[in-house]
Amino acid sequence: MRSAFALLIGALACSFVAGQPAPEHLPPKITYKLGSDSQKQEGVPAGELIGPVLFKSKVFDGTVRQYWVYVPAQYKPEHAASVLVFQDGQRAINPKGVIRAPVVLDNLIHRKEIPVTIGIFVTPGHKGAEYPASLGTGNPNNRSIEYDSLGDAFAKLIVDEVLPEVAQKYTLTKDPNERAIAGFSSGGIAAFTVAWERPEAFRRVYSAIGSFTNLRGGHVYPDLVRKADAKPIRVYVQDGVHDNRSPMNTKRDWFLQNELMVGALREKDYDYKYVLGAGGHADDHGGALLPDALRWLWRDHAVVKGK
Repeated sequence: MRSAFALLIGALACSFVAGQPAPEHLPPKITYKLGSDSQKQEGVPAGELIGPVLFKSKVFDGTVRQYWVYVPAQYKPEHAASVLVFQDGQRAINPKGVIRAPVVLDNLIHRKEIPVTIGIFVTPGHKGAEYPASLGTGNPNNRSIEYDSLGDAFAKLIVDEVLPEVAQKYTLTKDPNERAIAGFSSGGIAAFTVAWERPEAFRRVYSAIGSFTNLRGGHVYPDLVRKADAKPIRVYVQDGVHDNRSPMNTKRDWFLQNELMVGALREKDYDYKYVLGAGGHADDHGGALLPDALRWLWRDHAVVKGK
């Protein structure tokens, strides 16, 4: 039996599809709290976070960005590690933030709920020769061009530039089923774009409050997904019913566009999971769900391979 909340969400989505105004009454907005998987635990060895490393892209010529590499305590160079790439890396590694990806990786790897995984946390590019000194305040000015644009440019940056550089120092798997890519907001659509364009390189995606909207044409993704042959991509989608609503311009409505995206994934029989909450356009729900998302994305690894 569907919950009252689920019925309300379903009715809301249908009303938008039919072009009708949104209901006046929505569930109260919720701020989500981090669970124990996102907190440091006694007896869990901490991985090493190395960086920031300055990186100048040839794909996005004239830009500079930074990245950090998380190396788990269990990593051994003789064994190829799985890979997790995170957009807006400066937010994902913030120890006081609501994502705290390195701590989540520590806990899940220690309990063998996901494989030994190297994390690569990449900032958006900034035009110029130097990255801004005030890291994490404001958006680097090439973010939307890189993240919100369709096409293969951003995938080339990650697959053909960043991964090979990191692989010079660490043994990374080349198995696309052991590579995940994640992002929030515009980083969420960017993560999907990398897997969509390069499924031979990435097949695991976590998109939280993804901007599948008409910022730079991302609203066409549902139609692209429906028209193309299904790709071997596994996708975990999170959104909130209060996410950037725009009843008068549905192509710029984050909630509706995520609903349409999920509908396309369902229609094409993708391996996906959709978690809809009562949050807004914020990282808190997606951050709280990160442990579940990573377990789900790698669920067959733990069960089948026993690692």
